[in-house]
Amino acid sequence: MDETVMLGHGSGGSMMKRIIDEVFFAAYAGDELRSGNDAAVLPAPGPGERIAFSTDSFVVSPHFFPGGDIGRLAVCGTVNDVATSGARPQYLSCGFVLEEGYPMDDLRRICASMAQAADEAGVRLVTGDTKVVNRGKGDGVFINTSGVGFVPAGVSLGGDRCCVGDRILVSGTVGDHGITIMSCREALSFNANVQSDAAPLNHLIARVMEAAPAVRCFRDPTRGGLASTLNELAAQCGADMVVEQDDIPVRPAVQGACDMLGYDVLQVANEGKMVCVVPADQAQAALRAMRAGDYGQDAAIIGEVCAARPDRGPKALIRTPIGGTRILDMLVGEQLPRIC
Repeated sequence: MDETVMLGHGSGGSMMKRIIDEVFFAAYAGDELRSGNDAAVLPAPGPGERIAFSTDSFVVSPHFFPGGDIGRLAVCGTVNDVATSGARPQYLSCGFVLEEGYPMDDLRRICASMAQAADEAGVRLVTGDTKVVNRGKGDGVFINTSGVGFVPAGVSLGGDRCCVGDRILVSGTVGDHGITIMSCREALSFNANVQSDAAPLNHLIARVMEAAPAVRCFRDPTRGGLASTLNELAAQCGADMVVEQDDIPVRPAVQGACDMLGYDVLQVANEGKMVCVVPADQAQAALRAMRAGDYGQDAAIIGEVCAARPDRGPKALIRTPIGGTRILDMLVGEQLPRIC
C-alpha cells in the first residue's frame, strides 16, 4: 500500500481500486458498498420499495469549459449514478466549498447551470450546505452532490448479472470530456470543435429499460474511461468483456488529440455516456432506444460477454482491426487530473 495519497488514487484506475479496497472497504464496507455499483440500492419502509442512493464530489479545473461547467457536471454525474441502478432519480443535495474571493458572478452562473441541468433531468435540488475556506486554501469552488431515486419493483441491475453471450453497448462517442478539459487547461487547440459530453442520461436509461426489459446493468465510464469500466464489469461477473476496436465510436478530433498526447482514448473520461449490457436478443432494441434521443445518436453495439479462460481469470479484451486481440488494461496512475 502506498504511504501517502497521490493524484492517481482518484483516477478511476488500478490505484483508485487499491485505495478503495485496502482503506475504505477494510474500514467500513458492508454488502451494499462492496457490490461495486454506482449507487447503493437500499430497502425502503414500504413493501417492495427500494431507494437508490449515490454521492459524488466535483473538483474539475477549469470550472467552465466548452459543453458545460462544474455545476452541470455535478448534477449530471449524480443523476447518472443513481439512474444506473434502474432507479428514477428524484432528489439531489448540494454542498459547496467556496474559497474566499471567488467571484459571485461565477457562482451565480454555476448555480443557474445546475438549475437548468436539474430541470432537464426532472430532479429537484432539495437540501444543501455551504462552507468557505481561507483565500489560497481551496481552488475557487468544490461541489458535492448526493442523489436519491426510487427503484421500481422487480428491477435489479448490477455488473454481477452479466452473462456469457450478452452484448455490450455504449451510448455515444468516448473520450470527449477528458480531452475537452485537457485542451482548456493546457490551452491546446484542435482543428475541429471538441466539447464536453456532460449530460443527464436518466431518460435514455428509462427508454432502454422499456425496450430491453432484461437489461443486465448500466455503468457510466467516467474516471478511467471505457477501459476501467469494462474491467470492473469483468471482475463483477467473472467473464471476459470483449469489444471490437472498429465498433467503438470516437470523434476524429478526439482520437487525433489522444494520438498527439500519447493517451489511450479508451482510458479517457466521459461524463455523458453510458455503457449497457443486455441479452443478445434485446441488443438491437436497446440500440434503437438509445438512438431515439439527443444523447444517444452515436450509440453502438461494441462487443460481447465471453467465457473467461480459467488460466488467467476475467479480463477486458479488445479485438484490433488486423485481427489480433489484446488485453485492455485499467488506467494506472493519473492520466488527466481533475476531469470531474
